[in-house]
Amino acid sequence: MVEIKDYNKKLSSRPILTDINYTFDYGKIYGLYGHNGSGKTMLLRAIAGLIVPDSGKIVIDGKQLHKDISFPPSIGLVIENMNLLPQYNAFDNLKILSKIKKVATDDDISTAIERVGLKSDLKVKKFSLGMKQRLNIAQAVFEKPKIILLDEPTNALDNDGVKLIYKLLDEERKRGALVIIATHHKEDLEEICDVVLKMSEGGLYEK
Repeated sequence: MVEIKDYNKKLSSRPILTDINYTFDYGKIYGLYGHNGSGKTMLLRAIAGLIVPDSGKIVIDGKQLHKDISFPPSIGLVIENMNLLPQYNAFDNLKILSKIKKVATDDDISTAIERVGLKSDLKVKKFSLGMKQRLNIAQAVFEKPKIILLDEPTNALDNDGVKLIYKLLDEERKRGALVIIATHHKEDLEEICDVVLKMSEGGLYEK
């Protein structure tokens, strides 16, 4: 499980996460909704280990972030300004990433690309925004991580793309992953999520 305990964070003296207390369980999809600036993206960054709390802590499977571990050991992430390599195709982009952890096979890469509805041979520089978003999601799941964090995952996707990604996320939930989706569209969450949570002014609230 992912336990957030009394978590507080300020940037330039402005609170961005305030008194967060929540436990996320594996095998579920959680939705975070709220207006821009409510803290959704920052909470994902906190769980990913990308920001350090001013007070409080995040404990992942009994290990505290920034104390016992620097980052969650098994995580997939889609967050703003993801870097794709335009000169390479989808397969080669994921192949390069796979060399870091060395846990994904070529079949894992090909399967992830197929699951998001892409072909492997087209270079990323020729991708539409929706295709880039699909590849971002493929890179978040191709290593079969225990935790999947998605910031506005349906951005730039058409209706068919949204249905395909929701199907993929349901499969990840059934595999036992913890999935957290952040969006400012609450209605997007009702269809797919087990739990919907509201964020407002840095606070996290039950729906």
